[in-house]
Amino acid sequence: MNDAVTMSDDQSRWRRIVDYPLVTMLIAVVLYIITISIAGALDKFAMPPIAGFSFEMKFDILAIPLLIILYELVIRRMGEHPRDDYRDPKALRHLAMGAGAGLLIFSSAVGVAAILGVYRVTGEGDLTGLLAAVVSPTIFAAFSEELMFRGILFRWIEEWGGSWMALLVTSAFFGAAHLFNPHASPIAAVGIAFEAGVMLGAAYMLTRSLWMPMGLHAAWNFAQGEIYDIPVSGTSVHGMLAARLSGPPLLTGNGFGLEASLIAIVLATIFGLWMLWFAIHKGELVQPRWIKAAKRESGAAHRDVRIKRSEP
Repeated sequence: MNDAVTMSDDQSRWRRIVDYPLVTMLIAVVLYIITISIAGALDKFAMPPIAGFSFEMKFDILAIPLLIILYELVIRRMGEHPRDDYRDPKALRHLAMGAGAGLLIFSSAVGVAAILGVYRVTGEGDLTGLLAAVVSPTIFAAFSEELMFRGILFRWIEEWGGSWMALLVTSAFFGAAHLFNPHASPIAAVGIAFEAGVMLGAAYMLTRSLWMPMGLHAAWNFAQGEIYDIPVSGTSVHGMLAARLSGPPLLTGNGFGLEASLIAIVLATIFGLWMLWFAIHKGELVQPRWIKAAKRESGAAHRDVRIKRSEP
């Protein structure tokens, strides 16, 4: 009997450790990295050549279903408060709203750049890179990055440290992750942190699902590269238009793309703060774990006092 009780206590203790938000987050990150590594190995050693598909594109179409399986079978069931960030009755609506907003905000940035004379259309483009643009910087980047930064990091940092900490940390990480891209710079990383980190984090808070952030992310990348012929996070593309950026680095992004320009940073950050205001107004601001615990203890203490006062 004592052995059974001891075993039960040990299991309970380990369960509490594993379910602690930051521990759960680290486990989820490790599982994500393992899954990405498996996709890379399968692409290299098992995936046959596909006409028109590069190594990167094959990796992307392998990784997406593997990440979906990982999320649905494991990640969504983890932690003290399991939930599925893809289970959204308004998924299509949120996806469309995000895509529309991403297209509108980036098009507005291009319009301002054109008025200022730093963006010029030089001719007709082509659709030779359309498939690659749809698969990699559009679908895969939006899906994989939103799963990591909002579906894993934001979710459990918020559960532990509240919404403000989650927004600050994930925005900083998101900006820092882009330092590995071509033509990256500290200014580009800070710009991405402000415009994309805040905007995508606010979209996640507002809807409590990944669909709107994915729509925003995908449309932003697609519009930037495939429509307006602007480098996507430092990577050159072939757009439907042939265009060039020239002028002060602060307005052109200095080779990284218009998303690293002051124009896009200001417009996207304003939009992100607007969505954040709506999320707060909706009551989606989560307090840190220790503040909620203190309030529960305070409430329990008040209840004890009232009970004692009511006793004869």
